[in-house]
Amino acid sequence: MKQQSFIEAQFPVSKVSKESYKERKANLGQTLTGLGKWWGRKPLVLVRAAILAALLPATDQPKQDLANFLRLMMMDADGLWQRKKQKPPLKVLAELMTEEEKALYLANTYNLKWKTTMKADDKERVIKKLWPRFSYDEMLGYCLRPEEAEVAPSTWAKINDYYGVEAHSLPEFVDAMSKKRFGHRLTVGDCFAGGGSVPFEAARIGCDVFASDLNPIAGLLTWADLHIAGAGDEEVAKLRQFQHKVYDAVDKQLKEWGIETNEAGDRANSYLYCTEITCPECGYRLPLAPSWIIGKGTKTAAILKDNGEDGFDIEIKSGLTSKELAEADKLATVRDTNVYCPHCRQTVPIAAVRHDTAEKSGLRLWEKKDFLPRHDDVFRERLYCVKYEHVELSSSGKESKYRYYVTPSQEDIAREAKVVELLAERFDEWQEKGYIPSGEIAEGEKTDEPIRVRGWKYWHQLFTPRQLLVHGLFMKNIDKLAIKEEEVVIGLLGMNKLADWNAKLCSWINAAVNENIGHTFYNQALNTFYNFGSKGLENNSSYWFYPINNKQVTGKSSVSLMDARISDNTADLWITDPPYADAVNYHELTEFFLAWDKNLLKKAFPDWYTDSKRVLAVRGRDESFNKSMIDIYRNLASHMPDDGMQIIMFTHQDVAVWADLAMVVWSAGLQVTAAWNIITETDASGLKNGNYVKGTVLLVLRKQQGTETAYLDELAPDIEDEVKEQIKSMQRLDDKEDPNFTDADYILAAYAAALKVLTSVRKIEDIDVEYELSHKRPKGEVSPIVQIIEEAKKIAYDQLIPRDFDNFLWRMLAPAERFYIKGLEAEQNGIYKISTYQELARGFGVIDYKDLLKDTKANSARLRTGGEWARRNMEGDGFGGSLLRQVLMALYIATKVSESTPQEGRAYLKTEVQDYWNRRDLMQEMFAFIATFRSIENMKAWHKEAAAAFVLKELIANDGV
Repeated sequence: MKQQSFIEAQFPVSKVSKESYKERKANLGQTLTGLGKWWGRKPLVLVRAAILAALLPATDQPKQDLANFLRLMMMDADGLWQRKKQKPPLKVLAELMTEEEKALYLANTYNLKWKTTMKADDKERVIKKLWPRFSYDEMLGYCLRPEEAEVAPSTWAKINDYYGVEAHSLPEFVDAMSKKRFGHRLTVGDCFAGGGSVPFEAARIGCDVFASDLNPIAGLLTWADLHIAGAGDEEVAKLRQFQHKVYDAVDKQLKEWGIETNEAGDRANSYLYCTEITCPECGYRLPLAPSWIIGKGTKTAAILKDNGEDGFDIEIKSGLTSKELAEADKLATVRDTNVYCPHCRQTVPIAAVRHDTAEKSGLRLWEKKDFLPRHDDVFRERLYCVKYEHVELSSSGKESKYRYYVTPSQEDIAREAKVVELLAERFDEWQEKGYIPSGEIAEGEKTDEPIRVRGWKYWHQLFTPRQLLVHGLFMKNIDKLAIKEEEVVIGLLGMNKLADWNAKLCSWINAAVNENIGHTFYNQALNTFYNFGSKGLENNSSYWFYPINNKQVTGKSSVSLMDARISDNTADLWITDPPYADAVNYHELTEFFLAWDKNLLKKAFPDWYTDSKRVLAVRGRDESFNKSMIDIYRNLASHMPDDGMQIIMFTHQDVAVWADLAMVVWSAGLQVTAAWNIITETDASGLKNGNYVKGTVLLVLRKQQGTETAYLDELAPDIEDEVKEQIKSMQRLDDKEDPNFTDADYILAAYAAALKVLTSVRKIEDIDVEYELSHKRPKGEVSPIVQIIEEAKKIAYDQLIPRDFDNFLWRMLAPAERFYIKGLEAEQNGIYKISTYQELARGFGVIDYKDLLKDTKANSARLRTGGEWARRNMEGDGFGGSLLRQVLMALYIATKVSESTPQEGRAYLKTEVQDYWNRRDLMQEMFAFIATFRSIENMKAWHKEAAAAFVLKELIANDGV
């Protein structure tokens, strides 16, 4: 039996989730995000935790194992103190002090000032004393991320002593531990490298890395992660100099051409364009926009003025009143899926404007030479506003800037014409050299939209002539000035940033705090707009000079483009994030960037191909997808040692997806040994209140060891025992004050426990895997594997008893009562998601669960209080006839009017509850549970009844005494 790894025995999912959330909230402060757009990058802290947890052994001292893992991750108390980057405010500290401490440390509690005699060192000592009184969540608010700090020497002494190594940094530790286990430095492989989180973090902590992906943009980003984000400060400084050379060359040319500067010498910050059609009803030239408000902060709007002949003039006005802004916006000419003409006051569906049929769009498809719409096209384009920036120098030499909007003048229109002329002169040459795109947009789920709704058939048509001219200058100068592959790559990343933030697919944002241009990939689509913006050079500078949060990597690495089915590299640990049932069309969306990158990408990496390999892309959830997945994971299994491991990251908790994945890894000769759920995405409400949006499941795999054949009914008892043991082992390790696990984690562990048993045997006589993976089941029919996983879930729910609820009494509850109490427990923890109740209902077999809810909205769902039930639903075999329903009725009676008393609630129970005297223990337990709500801020709806529950518990306990 191979040595069990820490990740197969335990994993601190709560702390890793919180750290992952903190990293996500850093936005562009994240190490890799600034380098370029990729969808679904995994947090680096999660990758680090997964690698270390896979490398470390599980011993017979699980609590010590956990303590040392947290030390390595700097997630223990000392590590958090070392990561502290700012002092908590004195007001916050004062709330943690006792009265004696306030008298000792503070001058007074009204002004909250330190004692004047206290030195800085003394203040720090006091803060350190109070530090452990913060919760983990509160500490994180004052801390650096783990990747931004270093483990202290004193901590290394403890770690070295426990593991029997001599290390003073993470790379040294990884080297020492991997040599103890494998005889060589740990090799980590990722054949779905994507944005490069796994290869980068693995190399940063000292592993040797093999990374590959089918997609060239993924390859580019991953290479950049390792060689630019992973470069030293001196190398990054040199690359910054290269960026400045390119930018300055572009700037010089634009100034010579005079196409961004007006007669006052002011530089253009932004250009606003709108599409324009001929009104089908009156023949007027009609400019289109869903809003004519340009800036809510500057009170600026475009005012439509009927010229009385053939169309509308557009005048830009700033400093408008709120009434004037509203009046201007009333003339919005795009309303939902219709256009509105203020001249004839008629509304026409946009589909009719395009002359669409049921089969296709009625638009002319643009030809390869087109970079402007033709005069007779349905949709034409019009410059309607320019935003300029004026710079003044004071007598002291201090620079001040202000920006202003103008109606395009004749000179502005002339500059636009010059742009078209300059582009036309260079168009053929630049397309041939790859400075601007020349490729055709291939039809696809996401790429169809620009073709269908605008007639844009080629990638360059997604950009204005001005954008093509400026971007082409950047590409020309990258090609001219770059002398090594790092310079080509840093240039291409900048070009991709410009393309994302400066295209016709960029909407104009008129928010009061941000009057600027959005970006193309604010979501996973190629959306077109009726009015859009184009940035001037200086407005583009922050995207060209994108953030590089570098930290030098130490591990060896290689990056290649390769189909995962034929990868021939060997890794001790494969970590993959496959596109399992994934909705992101990477192969289509990245063609937007490849259209610009192809030629220079080939210059930097002559051995790489430069198409998206759509045909080979693994996607969907059909038979061919499952077969591809089996081929990939069978190949990876054959390229890892017998004591090697795999970790699959995926974001689906649907039981059917789990069942398919189970059969995929089983068919690939792999065995599930553990599964953990990490919260990597949250909504605006934050992590602390538990409103989780998305979790990443870490599925841990080994090579299959079993050789026997079994029947499903033979495995059922083993699955039940495994689920129960898994739950118990996690509960033994859990921290009551700061829990590591939620119900979702226990349920996922139950899934994994079932899969452990299923994948431990070579064959199950009752299941034909090939048939199961290819068979399309009618609605309502479920596979045997799904049935097994669902049963494992029910077993797990039976074990998930609310904290402090008596185990014996819990077993006496009906399913609907368990559902209700577990739902209230979720609300205690700040979780109000309808999906939580859906999962609980499935787990406890409660069908009509929505009838028990006061609110069924997605993120504010909650159960009814006793008062909200009043006298409804008091009968039947389900919840209405349960003891818990009578307890809620007693709370309603005890609190329904101001003079009501708990004694009236007890009188009701003594009259209505059959076998009252023998059921007092259970009623007391229910009242005790509800009574805990009286001090919980987010349970205000229960406060009054919780106070009554506290008294009722005592009344029933002492009844008859």
